[in-house]
Amino acid sequence: MWLLFAILSAVFAALTSILAKVGIEGVNSTLATAIRTIVVLMMAWIMVFISGTHSGIVEITKKSWLFIILSGVATGASWLCYYKALQVGEASKVVPIDKMSVVLTLFLAFIFLHEQFTWKSAVGSILITVGTLFMVL
Repeated sequence: MWLLFAILSAVFAALTSILAKVGIEGVNSTLATAIRTIVVLMMAWIMVFISGTHSGIVEITKKSWLFIILSGVATGASWLCYYKALQVGEASKVVPIDKMSVVLTLFLAFIFLHEQFTWKSAVGSILITVGTLFMVL
């Protein structure tokens, strides 16, 4: 099931880039990010109530609150930078660089989460990096 959601995530991420590039034409990128964030916020809370998980909010630990909030700050910073890059750059160049987050995530997961970094991870990271360089240079 995780694979289906991962594939759908990639499809929606691709649509996000194209729709955003068209949508931010003539719009301040920060304002566009704020509007997008409101839509995401509404969708998320609708799903919380549809799934009936809203009662779990009281069970969230302080540590979880802290890291969820920090993740939100990182997401906000990422979106602000992404929209600004899309506004001034070509989507076909911005998106591959943005997807370098895959390589960075592998390294950070190895360092901070002590996840395995295998030869497959290394080869994949190298291929993603080389592919990104070919697309943007």
